[in-house]
Amino acid sequence: MKNKLTLAAPWAVVLNLLLLYIAYGITRLAFFLENYSTYDYVLSSPKVWDIFWGGIYFDTSAIAYTNALYILLVLLPCHLKENATWQRICKWFYLIVNGLGLATNLGDAVYFQYTARRTTIAFFSEFGADDKLGSIVALEFLRHWYLVLLFAALMLLLWYCYVTPKARTLPRKRYYIIQTLSLLVAAFLCWAGMRGGFWDNRPIKISTANQFIIRPNDASLILNTPFSLLRTIGKHTYHNPGYYQDPQELEAIYSPIHQPSQMNQNTQITPNTPTKKNVVVIFLESFGREYIGSLNQEMLPGYKGYTPFLDSLMKQAVSFRYTYANGRASVDAMPSALSGLPMFVESFVAASHATNHLGGMAACLDSLGYETAFFHGAPASSLGFQGFTKSTGFQQCYSQEDFEADPRTNGPADSDNWWGIWDEPFLQYFRTKMSDMKQPFMTALFTLSSHHPFHVPAQYKEVFKEEEMPIHKCIRYTDHALQRFFEEASKEPWFKNTVFVMTGDHTNMSNHPEYKSSINQFSTSIIIYDASGDLTPGIRDGIAQQTDILPTILNLIGYDKPYMAFGCDLLNTPAEDTWAINYLDGIYQYCKGNYVLQFDGQQTIGVYALTDYLMRQNLKGKVAEQPQLEREVKAIIQQYMARMIDNRLVP
Repeated sequence: MKNKLTLAAPWAVVLNLLLLYIAYGITRLAFFLENYSTYDYVLSSPKVWDIFWGGIYFDTSAIAYTNALYILLVLLPCHLKENATWQRICKWFYLIVNGLGLATNLGDAVYFQYTARRTTIAFFSEFGADDKLGSIVALEFLRHWYLVLLFAALMLLLWYCYVTPKARTLPRKRYYIIQTLSLLVAAFLCWAGMRGGFWDNRPIKISTANQFIIRPNDASLILNTPFSLLRTIGKHTYHNPGYYQDPQELEAIYSPIHQPSQMNQNTQITPNTPTKKNVVVIFLESFGREYIGSLNQEMLPGYKGYTPFLDSLMKQAVSFRYTYANGRASVDAMPSALSGLPMFVESFVAASHATNHLGGMAACLDSLGYETAFFHGAPASSLGFQGFTKSTGFQQCYSQEDFEADPRTNGPADSDNWWGIWDEPFLQYFRTKMSDMKQPFMTALFTLSSHHPFHVPAQYKEVFKEEEMPIHKCIRYTDHALQRFFEEASKEPWFKNTVFVMTGDHTNMSNHPEYKSSINQFSTSIIIYDASGDLTPGIRDGIAQQTDILPTILNLIGYDKPYMAFGCDLLNTPAEDTWAINYLDGIYQYCKGNYVLQFDGQQTIGVYALTDYLMRQNLKGKVAEQPQLEREVKAIIQQYMARMIDNRLVP
């Protein structure tokens, strides 16, 4: 088709790049509308224009990165390229590269609902080997057909409005002077656009988005996915911030090393005499605190939730008033709960330092003669779980393949045809395998049915029907599967000698505004049930996080050797000394006492009361505890970074 407009190459490039600003703006609007319930307050925010200009700022960088080669192809000072074939190559390159950029932006409009952040290059390390990913993406195409149509419309916009550079018939000397000068100017502007300005000493990065916003949530609205992907390729994840130059001062403020002397002062168990109780850790996929009725009576009075069995079990168990995940993805929960390592900047399993020596619960209990095993109903390669658990000391790993090969199961008939084995049959397989194990044993299991694409088995479709959100029926199904597991497990000889720990790996879909704030996007649960009845049940005051699970369990069984964990023993630490930390788009959120402090690595950007569930009142500079909270969060960050860099994650 003949183009409607041809201009000199420099002007054609300018107009084609301006066209991309329009397309990027439309995808940002789509991102906003798709996640309107999360960002509805933005329209009335005093920083709405800052968010708008911040978006252009990051779009400029993304457009410069992705179109640098296109600009070179068009402005290259070579008279031999002045022909129709070369221009068609340039146009198709422009369409393909920018089509990919727009597609990732629109895809993140959906994926953001599950991660609360823009996708980075770590995504491909976390999920690249998962053969289920393609089918999930295909399903989302069908569910969000309107975004597919929007993408098609944007590509038509780029196709029909693309300006073809006019062939130059100038004398060669003049041609080369004009083309060379145009290319040099374009290269300088492109360089400045990538960096985020002419005079800045350092290029912009993901965390730069925080200077335009009030809440960390808003960073993803300003960022775009091509920028987030490109700026995280090959980057060193960790660097030592050097807040404290004196190692003794750093250790005095905070140390993640737990010494036997400290443990023996807290625990009532005689040192060097482990109780030899079995330990079972169950990760409940997507079980945010929002779904559990008994944990919401303070925030949402009268709320029933979707977990009747867990609510009944909690009457005999220990749980905590404020509980937070240390990350936003399944791969973050494993290092946190089993090895005491929170997620800072990037998931440990996908980071460049993933080969660091990391201990954990399995390795510690192995030294006491425990038999250890990890269970997940997905294929063995899924999410890198098997590699992580093997590296941290688990003796055995059981997956979908093992389930299907066991003659005691229904084999592939119990597959959900998406992720793996339905929770109910796999939990029964889990029980059976534990009965095969020699006591004492330590096991961990990861459920999977309460996960996108939010299906339940055919026989339960009329039992667990659609509710306010697609995930709710799946939460009810997994809760039912847990009930069946405990009913059968209670008949086993090992049951009364077992401590069960249940935690949601991360949060998921939310329909209450209280759970859309920056900190409550991490609100999950930790439930400790000792079948022997040795623990006094109830919801305890204080703060809990997944990294507390390791020290809590090791102290409970009387483990008497040094180990590392960025957490504390929840059963013996005073409520005022418990704490939690997590990381969201360049912001560290540190909860302790009655407050949550938001720290961007250099300074505090916000302080909120934990009871300010909507995070509406920033108390920065108004609370006496702020300086001490800052000292502590700096020490935690520096300990983490230094130990990660130096491979000092075990004593």
